[in-house]
This record gives sequence, structure tokens and C-alpha cells, in this order.
Amino acid sequence: MWIFRITSALIFLTSIVLSVPLGFDVGGRTCGLAFSLSLATFYFWYSVLRLATPDKSRFRYALVRAIGLTQWIILPSLLIWSLNRFSVDADNSSGWVERTFSGKRAQDTSLREWIFGPDGLVEALTIGTWDKLLRWSTPVFQLVEGFCSLLVIQAAGQITRWLVNRGGRSDSWMIGLLVMSASIISSSVYFLWRVMQFPQIGNVDATLIGITITCAVFLGAWGIGSGKGNPVESSLLFAYIVLCIYQIFTDYQPSHPLDPMPPPPQAADFPPFPPIIMASYTTLIHVLSTLPSTIHGGFNFIIAALSTITPSVIISLAYRFFVLYASTRIIPAVRESGARALSQEASLEDSDGAGQILGLLSWFSPSILITVYTSLLMQHFASTSSEGGGGEWWTSQGGDAGGNLWRWINVAGTMALYALELYLGKEDDGTLTGHWKAD
Repeated sequence: MWIFRITSALIFLTSIVLSVPLGFDVGGRTCGLAFSLSLATFYFWYSVLRLATPDKSRFRYALVRAIGLTQWIILPSLLIWSLNRFSVDADNSSGWVERTFSGKRAQDTSLREWIFGPDGLVEALTIGTWDKLLRWSTPVFQLVEGFCSLLVIQAAGQITRWLVNRGGRSDSWMIGLLVMSASIISSSVYFLWRVMQFPQIGNVDATLIGITITCAVFLGAWGIGSGKGNPVESSLLFAYIVLCIYQIFTDYQPSHPLDPMPPPPQAADFPPFPPIIMASYTTLIHVLSTLPSTIHGGFNFIIAALSTITPSVIISLAYRFFVLYASTRIIPAVRESGARALSQEASLEDSDGAGQILGLLSWFSPSILITVYTSLLMQHFASTSSEGGGGEWWTSQGGDAGGNLWRWINVAGTMALYALELYLGKEDDGTLTGHWKAD
């Protein structure tokens, strides 16, 4: 059963990761927002139905199963509907408020068309509200990522401290963890060196990077020297700071255009492989060329969808959900349950209020995933527009040309919170591992 759950989760993640940027790339900004809003709404009500379905209700259980099986048809249907209705055109260059309340609406023949028609009041209020919600949630998601990252870093530090102090192979654990910490720092220094080679780094950027790295090194040394931290905590904190800096200044793409491909070599007089292999290759190519055009169209569609995915957004999404999921396991462990809570998921049946809240959020994880992913895509488009890196279409369709201000605020806030933890914390404070048994 768990194999089907993992397979279904992977298919869901792949479909969301491929379809949402495709809606933005093909249909434009309004189309992408409409598609993500329809997806988030569908999965929100689907989660509500699952949550409200009792175990003894056969009808509602069958309805939930039927909706779960048809979601793979609903998702492409919503994409096609969004592309058909909200694709960018010549009249979509202005904002949703101007399109709704300007004199251009005088061409509507009835009140129904003004309210429910294309660019009508209902469409403007729903998509406009969704747009504002995603813009305002960007700093919240960014700061929550920093807080959860710091929580994971401190939990990793306490677990490694427990491994070293529990006796037995403590020396082996100490050497291995020191090697791991040194490897993390070395990798972080390499990526920091790559950041400094980017041509867009100016004097102000270099100054901010220098101040940030100096503070991170000072905090790591303070934690190790005071005994309130350890090398693993310091190396992970340094790696996270470098990751934030790397995400600010790069899109995980080559900084310079790739060299043109050399011309194909001339055919040789003799085939490079034996005749039986060349005959098999020729037969395979012929079979592939005779496949139905639908298969070729599907393959081209997958290639086009993959080309719209931005590596920086995917890496940020994967990291953000990793730290959020790890935090849902760490918070109950810190409060009362110790090591047992790390192997259990939070649920609504927990006696702890925090566990019940985390369990409720886990029911709506698909809608949260779509919201966070769309917010990251909008943040990426805004950053590329402000840098003049091919994102002019975003501002021309009413998008903000924002920068990476909240990323810098997240970096400063994370280090300030860690400094406060070091200042107020006790030496060798085993909050997480205090429940664990040590031989």
C-alpha cells in the first residue's frame, strides 16, 4: 500500500511542478494565477471533504476515492480551461482593477457580462485577491523558512552532541562529524567563491556579502567556543547563509551564454559499429518514426514543460518543504515526546495543541504546496524583471519588479535569532535529546 502512496505522491508533485510554470509561460501571468488558484481551491475542498468524512460513511468514502482517482483528469482540464479563458492578449496589459472599473467595460451589453464575463468583476476579485495574497505571503514564507532552517540546524546539533556523549564509539562519531562539518564548510566556501565570480556583483553587493559571512563565522566560533553550539551547527548555519546568498545572485544557470555547438562531423566511409548494431539502430529509428503523432506530440509537450522549469525555484521549493516537514517532526519532540515523536507524524488526535495544528496543516498540504510554489515562481519572475534578465513580460502584464529584499531580511533575521539563542541558551542544553536514553 505504501508503494502506491509514494507513487501517487510523486505523480502529484511532478504534475504540479510541470503544469504551473507551463501556465505562466504559455498563457501569461493572469493564466498562471488563474490555474494555480483553481488548483489550490480544488485541493482545498478535496482536503475538507477528506477531513469531514467519517470512517463509517461508505458514500462519502466512495466519493473521496472517486475524486482522488479523477484528479489526474481534473488537473489537465483546469490547465486547458485556464489557457482557453485567460491567455494573454492585447487587452490584458493593464491591471485587473483598471480592466474592471475603467471605461472599457462600457462595451459589455448586460450586467451579467460585466459581473461574470471575461475580465468581469468576479474574475477580477478572485484572481486579484489571489495575486495580492501571494505577494503578501512571500515575506511570510521566507521568514518561516529561516526559522524552520534554524530549528533543523539546532536539532541536528543536539542529536550529534548526543551521539558523541552517549559513550561507546564516541571517538569515531566525533571524528566522522568533524570530517562532515569540514566537508560542508569546504563546499560552502566553493559556492561562495562562485558567487564572487558573477559579473553582476557590485560594490554594495560585495559589502553585504562580506558583512554576512563575517557575522556567520563569528556566530559559529561563538557557539563552539561557548559550548552552546558545536561544529555541526556552525557548519550548517554557514551553509544555509551561503545558500541564501547563492539564491540571491544566481538562477542556477550559466552566467555566460553557452558556446555554439560545433558542426556535425562528416559521415565516415565505414560505420563506427558492426553492421548488426547499425541495422538494429536503423530499425529502432524507423519504428519510432512510425509511432502515432499523438505520442510525438506528448513527448514534445513534456520537453516544453521541462524547459519552463527554473532550477532555482525547484531547489528552493524542495528545501523549503524539507525544513517545513522536518519542523513538524521536531516541534513535538522538543515539547514532550523526545525521540519517539521524530518517527511519528502529527495528527488531530494529539493531546498537544501544537501537534493538532501541525496535523491540521498536513491535511491541507497540497494547497500549501501549490501556494508556496506559485509564490516562488512569482518571486523569481519579479527578480528577473528587476535585473533586466528576460523578465520584461512579467512587468508588462502587471507584475511587480521586486528584488531580493526579503531574502536579505531572512538572512539577517536568522543570524539574529541564532545569536539570541546563544546568548540566552544554556551550555549543553539537551532540550530535544533530554528524553533519550544514554548508556
